[in-house]
Amino acid sequence: MYRAYASRAFNDQFDNQEHIKRTLALRQERAELLGYQNHAEYVLEDRMAESVDTALAFLETVYEKAYPAAQKEVGEVAAFAKELDGIDVLEAWDWTYYSNKLKEKLFQYDPEELRPWFKVENVIDGLFTVAKKIYGISMKQVHDVPVYHPDVTTWEAHDADGSYLGLLYIDLFPRETKRGGAWKSSLKGQGLYPDGMRRPQVMIVGSLTPSTDTQPSLLRLDEARTIFHEFGHALHSLLADGYYHGLSGTSVLWDFVELPSQIMENWLLEKEALNLFARHYETGEPLPQELLDKVIAAKNFNAGNFNINQLRYASLDMAWHTTHPSEIEDVDAFEKQATKRFALMQVHPGTNTSCAFSHIFAGGYAAGYYSYKWAEALEADAWSLFEERGIFDPETAAKFRKYILARGNAFHPKELFEAFRGRPLNPEAMLKRDGLI
Repeated sequence: MYRAYASRAFNDQFDNQEHIKRTLALRQERAELLGYQNHAEYVLEDRMAESVDTALAFLETVYEKAYPAAQKEVGEVAAFAKELDGIDVLEAWDWTYYSNKLKEKLFQYDPEELRPWFKVENVIDGLFTVAKKIYGISMKQVHDVPVYHPDVTTWEAHDADGSYLGLLYIDLFPRETKRGGAWKSSLKGQGLYPDGMRRPQVMIVGSLTPSTDTQPSLLRLDEARTIFHEFGHALHSLLADGYYHGLSGTSVLWDFVELPSQIMENWLLEKEALNLFARHYETGEPLPQELLDKVIAAKNFNAGNFNINQLRYASLDMAWHTTHPSEIEDVDAFEKQATKRFALMQVHPGTNTSCAFSHIFAGGYAAGYYSYKWAEALEADAWSLFEERGIFDPETAAKFRKYILARGNAFHPKELFEAFRGRPLNPEAMLKRDGLI
């Protein structure tokens, strides 16, 4: 299964190697026509990072701390696999199984244990309560708005002074014809229209664990995190305060857009926030401290490997888009050369990432995959200010709303972040949070 998955569209009837070369050539041609050396330079000019050198220096800073940690983690899992089942060589297809077995042994923690404390209605109520404590806003369910499916609920957002902020649609469960995953969409952006200023209409969508005939919808912790994440995007639109709807809400530079969503996830692991809503769906008991302690203790397990995996994708992306296509003859050889410093286990012949790397060849992340880690660094650095001053500190929340959520793309995100944080981005907060320093 691993070999089949890791060789998709590589040397088969759907082979993408020539498509990759053609795509790179066209991107290079466009960049040169517009006066840039390469596609990465063209893309990065309109990003918060601003330059290829800045993005690569950021990735290198994380690599220096993450790679030694990842090597240590692989050694520990390999030793455990040998002890448990006599595995002499840990292969890539062994990794998830044995790392999870080791995680269970070390932390005595099964994510399924938490479901009873995350009934979906309680999570939604808790999310709105947390948002009210942070920003003073309130969410009121309304029943007179047309919806496209009976599962969809609608909510009006109101500010602390009672003024109307916008409309939110929530659509959380899977159904036939609905695609998987989770996302936030804007149906109408905040800003000026021909008939005057209008407030936004947004939706958050997911495919979470539904209810059954015998049990309500009980979410895994990562599903609850998904709701908090997507609501963070929704807040970026609902709290927008701009003139042009084309620059409002989430219409910001690519490597800045995940900051409002990712920072919302932090409140989900704070006891002060969990106490507001995490109750056992049958007994009403609060989430036990020992369970929360296990979650927190386990959250950085194999953080080195997670970081290196993301860095490998980001560096491969940059390699493709900073090298002139005329220098690339063999797609697979180029990939192996570009990623060899990230290898932690044996790389098997016949496997290839690039031919199925849809994020950069069929999506919008070409020369932008680094933005996943960049956004994490932004979020961790921003969250560190909440940690210093209190997770519900009104002054910090007001600054975050004013400079990050309300302004949209009316100002460069570098200016906005520095106005909030009081200094430029420092990735140290992310490295600390991941246990890498």
